[in-house]
Amino acid sequence: MKIRTALTLKYLCVTATVFALCMVAIYFVSEHTRSRTFYNDLHREGVTKAHLFLKKKTDKALMQAIYLNNREFIHEVEVAVYTPDFQMLYNDAMVNDIVKETPEMIARILRERNEEFTVGDYQAVGFVYEFEGKPYVVTAAAYDGVGHDNIAELQRTLGALFAVGLVVLFAVGYLLARSSLKPIRTIVREVKQISASRIDRRLPVASKTDELGELSITFNDMLQRLEGSFEAQKMFVSNVSHEMRTPLAALTAEIDLTLQKDRTPEQYRAALSNALNDAHRMTRLIDGLLNLAKADYRKEAIKMQEIRLDELLLDVRAQILRAHPGYRVELIFEQESDDDSLITVSGNLYLLTIAFSNLIENNCKYSANNTSFVQISFWKEWSAVRLSDTGKGLTEEEKQRIFQLFYRGDNTAGADGHGIGMALAQKIIHLHGGNIAVLSEKGKGTTFVVELPHV
Repeated sequence: MKIRTALTLKYLCVTATVFALCMVAIYFVSEHTRSRTFYNDLHREGVTKAHLFLKKKTDKALMQAIYLNNREFIHEVEVAVYTPDFQMLYNDAMVNDIVKETPEMIARILRERNEEFTVGDYQAVGFVYEFEGKPYVVTAAAYDGVGHDNIAELQRTLGALFAVGLVVLFAVGYLLARSSLKPIRTIVREVKQISASRIDRRLPVASKTDELGELSITFNDMLQRLEGSFEAQKMFVSNVSHEMRTPLAALTAEIDLTLQKDRTPEQYRAALSNALNDAHRMTRLIDGLLNLAKADYRKEAIKMQEIRLDELLLDVRAQILRAHPGYRVELIFEQESDDDSLITVSGNLYLLTIAFSNLIENNCKYSANNTSFVQISFWKEWSAVRLSDTGKGLTEEEKQRIFQLFYRGDNTAGADGHGIGMALAQKIIHLHGGNIAVLSEKGKGTTFVVELPHV
């Protein structure tokens, strides 16, 4: 079922229910008003006839004759007058009496002073009427034929109005639903035209203040992010292809050249050594890409543990010195504390090791004396690690782009690398809820500042 139809039916059900309740209320209010009015009429008619009888202005037989004669044409009110001791003084209908008075009824009316009740389809009242200082009990009863006919006509009118109203409500609901959903149909048409090749298209925003405007803005923001992701993916594939093509081309050329003619054992060893270096370069590239993929995991999908930064950095230094005996890593502890939690963070040991290894190796690689100075400090909520070198420093443009994937600055000529390490380090630090910044001036070295929250 389409939303338009569902909204129309829901609107119809709600409004029809309210409409029906209003009509039921009109009917019952009208019926109550009719009943109250007729009871009042009965009371007045009873007072009039009792007064005429007790005043002896009209003969009893004449009053009964008038009553019997009127019953042939109209619903005449039947009136009876009793003394408090249940002695009947007058009754319009001696034969077909509507109200069957009893001593208990007379006593109840004397006690309550006024009583309203029904006898079948007839309404009746009983009340005490004072005449010349003496109490009398008067009962009056009749059938409200005119009133019931009016109520029946009202029923038919309300039923017809309800039927016509349902049709009108359905039509109005359909038009309202169609009008309200028209912007959604426009959005659907626009969305159908968006594809991977036309992801630069955006939805029109008629109003920024209503829900559909918010939906369009949110969808456009999502398209903006997707477009950025697609562009980044294209760039990533292009860069990976380029980076892998170089060692593969070198490896292929080396092997092809070696196979063109017989070589001496020394030449074969040299060719194999060159091929091995190219293979190692590809291995480092693939390892970097795999680690980059791991850094893109959600935080909750990665196993976290409590890690002491000083112990982590000591292990990283040992690994780097084993791999690069010519490098120097100086660890400097700016503060001392008995509280281990100040230098303890929650993180993934493998990923943090990669991040700090890349940063320290970057320091050593581009430092004149292959040295990295690592300072550890802390304060209330954060632990901080400053990693400095004495290299050539970075320009403003290089500082802005240093964490960009596959970016390599002008000072990287002759240095081995693929432009993955800094981007990977930033992803890992951000994954751990930390911050990383670069401070550098041309000719004055470079410092990376890493901040990680305490456990």
